[in-house]
Amino acid sequence: MEQYNVTGMSCAACSARVEKAVSKVPGVASCSVSLLTNSMGVEGTASSAEIIKAVQDAGYGASPKRAGAAAASSTSADLDALADHETPKLKRRLIASLGFLLVLMYFSMGHMMWGWPLPRWFDGNHIAMGLVQLLLAGIVMVINQKFFINGFKGLLHGSPNMDTLVAMGSMASFVWSTYALFAMTRAQVDGNSELVMHYMMEFYFESAAMILTLITVGKMLEARSKGKTTDALKSLMKLAPKTATLLRDGAEVTVPIEQVQKGDIFVVRPGENIPVDGIVLEGTSAVNESALTGESIPVDKAEGDKVSAATTNQSGFLQCRATRVGEDTTLAQIIRMVSDAAATKAPIAKIADTVSGFFVPAVITIAVVTTIVWLLLGRELGYALARGISVLVISCPCALGLATPVAIMVGNGLGAKNGILFKTAASLEAAGRTQIVALDKTGTITSGEPKVTDILPAEGVSETELLTLAAALERKSEHPLAKAVLACTDAQKLTAPEVSGFAALPGNGLAAKLDGVEIFGGNASFIGTKVTVPAQLQEKAAALSAQGKTPLFFGGAGRLLGIIAVADTIKEDSPRAIRELQAMGIRVVMLTGDNQRTADAIGRQAGVDEVIAGVLPDGKEAVIRQLQASGKVAMVGDGINDAPALTRADTGIAIGAGTDVAIDAADVVLMNSKLSDVPAAIRLSRAALRNIHENLFWAFIYNIIGIPLAAGVFIPFGLTLNPMFGAAAMSLSSFCVVSNALRLNLFDLHSTKRDHAPKNASSLPAALTQPAAVENKESTKEDNSMKKTLNVEGMMCGHCEARVKKALEALPEVDEAVVSHEAGTAIVTLNAEVADDVLKKAVEDQDYKVTGIQ
Repeated sequence: MEQYNVTGMSCAACSARVEKAVSKVPGVASCSVSLLTNSMGVEGTASSAEIIKAVQDAGYGASPKRAGAAAASSTSADLDALADHETPKLKRRLIASLGFLLVLMYFSMGHMMWGWPLPRWFDGNHIAMGLVQLLLAGIVMVINQKFFINGFKGLLHGSPNMDTLVAMGSMASFVWSTYALFAMTRAQVDGNSELVMHYMMEFYFESAAMILTLITVGKMLEARSKGKTTDALKSLMKLAPKTATLLRDGAEVTVPIEQVQKGDIFVVRPGENIPVDGIVLEGTSAVNESALTGESIPVDKAEGDKVSAATTNQSGFLQCRATRVGEDTTLAQIIRMVSDAAATKAPIAKIADTVSGFFVPAVITIAVVTTIVWLLLGRELGYALARGISVLVISCPCALGLATPVAIMVGNGLGAKNGILFKTAASLEAAGRTQIVALDKTGTITSGEPKVTDILPAEGVSETELLTLAAALERKSEHPLAKAVLACTDAQKLTAPEVSGFAALPGNGLAAKLDGVEIFGGNASFIGTKVTVPAQLQEKAAALSAQGKTPLFFGGAGRLLGIIAVADTIKEDSPRAIRELQAMGIRVVMLTGDNQRTADAIGRQAGVDEVIAGVLPDGKEAVIRQLQASGKVAMVGDGINDAPALTRADTGIAIGAGTDVAIDAADVVLMNSKLSDVPAAIRLSRAALRNIHENLFWAFIYNIIGIPLAAGVFIPFGLTLNPMFGAAAMSLSSFCVVSNALRLNLFDLHSTKRDHAPKNASSLPAALTQPAAVENKESTKEDNSMKKTLNVEGMMCGHCEARVKKALEALPEVDEAVVSHEAGTAIVTLNAEVADDVLKKAVEDQDYKVTGIQ
C-alpha cells in the first residue's frame, strides 16, 4: 500500500470526493482516505504522479509519504505529520474573532435589545451603527477566510463540503444585512424613520460573525480531540532511538541509528534503550518490553536471547549483534501496522461515506427549498432567509465522517498499547463478529517445546540416578525429546558422565556404554527386548500415554531404571483464555496434526469444545472452510503450516512469537504470545463496534432532528432555531462524537465483566450449539474394502507418526493414513490398488521398520 498526505480536507464530503477521484484513476485497485489523519492509502499500479494529479484536480493537495514512513530510524517527519498543527492556529483565530465579535454584539444586541449605552455620536445615527457592524463582521470574516476559500473552492470543483455550508450561511447573512443597510440609507433620505427602524431589525451581521466564531470553537475542540486519537502512534514513534553504540575495532563508537547495519555489534548499558533488534552475545540483564508488549514485568535476557528496538535495558551490560535494522525492526513493523490500519476503512464506514457524498448538496437544496417555501407562505425575505441559513449551519457532515475512523483509531491505539496489533480497520471490525475460534495446538495452546512432566524411577532407584543416566544417553542425541530431558537435568544442575559406543537406533531408542556397562533408552517395545518391565510401571506408562504424554524407558546392566514422561505442556493461561471465549458465546475448536489420543488428552486439559486431529497444513485450511459454513471463524496459529488457514479464516490471529510467514498471513498479531490476548482482542473489537454504532446513531439523529428544526417544521409547536444556536449545535456535534470515541481509552481489555454471548447466539446453526459436524480425519470409515494395516516398529512419538503419515499420504493411491505410535500401526485408506512393497518402501525410507501388512 502506498500512502499519501492529503491537504485541504475539512469534512467527510471532502474525503469522499478525494476517494472517488483517485478510484477513477486507471490502475488503482483500491483507495481509502482518512479524514482523521489526513492520509490516503492506495493499492494498484497507478503512478504517484497520476494519483497526485487526480487529487489536485478534485481541488485538494497531495504528496507521497516518505519511503519507509514507518521506519523507526527516522521518524521526525512522521511525528511532524501527526503533530497537532491545527489547534494553535484555530486558537489564535478564535481569540481574534471573539475580540471583534464581543464589540459587534454590544452594538447589535446589547444596544438594540437591552439599551446599553453608546457614544453620543451614535444617538439616532442608525446608519453609523450599521456601518460599524458591517466593518466588525467583515473583520471576523477576513480572520476566518479559510472557511470561504475552502468552501467556495469546493463548490467550484463540484464537491461542496462543510466549509461550503458555513461560508454560504455566513455570506447570506452578511449580504442580506448589507442590502438592508443600503435600503436604510434610502429610507433615511426619505425621512421615513419607521422604515429605518424596520431595516435596523433586519441586520444579521452578528449572525454572520457568530456563525464563524462558533464553528471555529467546534473546530478547535475537534482538532484537540482528534490529536489525542493519534497519541498511541506518536508515543510509539517517540520510542525510536536516535543513536547506537557500536563496537568497531575494539572501540565503542556512537553513530546515528541510520548507520547501523545488520550484523553490527552494539552495546547497551543499564538504563539505555536498545537501538535495533538483535541477539545477545554477552551479558545478562532484565529488559523492560512494556513499550512493545504492554507487559510491565521485565524479561530476563541472557546469551542467545532476542532483544527488540525501543525496549529498555534495566540492569546488566549487554553486547548484542544486530539482526533487524531500520524498517525491519519490531518497533517499525508495529508503527507500520498501526499507521496502515489508520489509513484503511472498516466496512461499516461505507454507510457514513455513502451518506456524506450526497449530504452537502442535499443540505444546500433543503436550505434553498426552505427559503422559497417560507416566502411562498407570505413571510418576509429576512425571516425566510434566516430559516435557510439555520439549515445550512446546523447540518454537520463531519459528525458522520468521523463516527467510524476516530473509534477505529482509538481502538487500534489501545490495542497497540496492550500488545495487540490490528493490521487494518476491517480486521478490528471483523474480530468482534467472531462466532468460532479455531486454535492450533502446538505453540498456541501448548508451549511448543516438549518438557519433562513425570519422573518414575524403578524400585531401588533414585530420581537423580535415573536423570543422570538419561542425560548421559540423550546428550549425544538430536531427537526433539532429548532436549526436554537435558533441560530438566540442567535445571537440577546434574552432571552427565561421558559415555562410549553411542548408537542411535532409528525408531527404537539409544544405546551406549558407561564404564563398560551397557545403558539404553527408548520406547516400550525396544526396552522389552532388553529388560522386563514390571506390570506396575506398564500400567503407569499406559496412563501417561492416555494423557497425551510420551513415556521414555531407561535401563542399564540388565535392569529397568525407570520412566521419564515428556510432553508438549499447555501454556499456563490457555484454559482460562478458552473459558473466557466460551463465556463470550464463542465455540472453541482445536486443530492439530497429532494423533487422536494425544489430541484428546490436550483438548480435555484445555477445555475446548471440539478436537480435530491428524490435520495436515492444507487440511487445516479445508477445516476452516467447513467451519465457515456455520459462522464467522477466527484462526489462531504461530507456524508456517498455519499460514493457509490464517489467510482463509475471516480473522487470522498470529501469535507474536511465531514465524514471520504466520505474522504476514494474519490480520491480527499478538505481541505477547499469550492466548489470553485472543479474548482481549475480541472484547476490544466489540467495544469499538459498540462505540461506532453509538457515534453513527448520534450523528444521524442529530441531523435528522436538527435539519427539520432549523427549517421551521416545528414552528407550529412553538419550536424554532436561531442561526447562531444552529452554529453552536453544529460546532459541538463533531466534538461530541470524537469525545465519545476517546472513552474507549478507559476500556479494560482483560476484564470479563461485560462478556456475554451475542444476542443472536440462540439462532446460530446447530453446528455451533451441538457437537461439531466437521468430520475428524482420525475417524475410521465403515467401508473396509480399500484399507490396509501396516505394522510399524520404531515410532516413539507424535513427530514419528507425522513422518510416517506424510510419507504414506504422498502416494497417489493413498487417500488417508491413520498412524499410531502406541499401537505401532498405520491404517491406510486407498483409492486404488497398490503393491505392499510400495507401502513398505515409503515407510522404511523414513527409517522405520514394517513388520507386516494386513
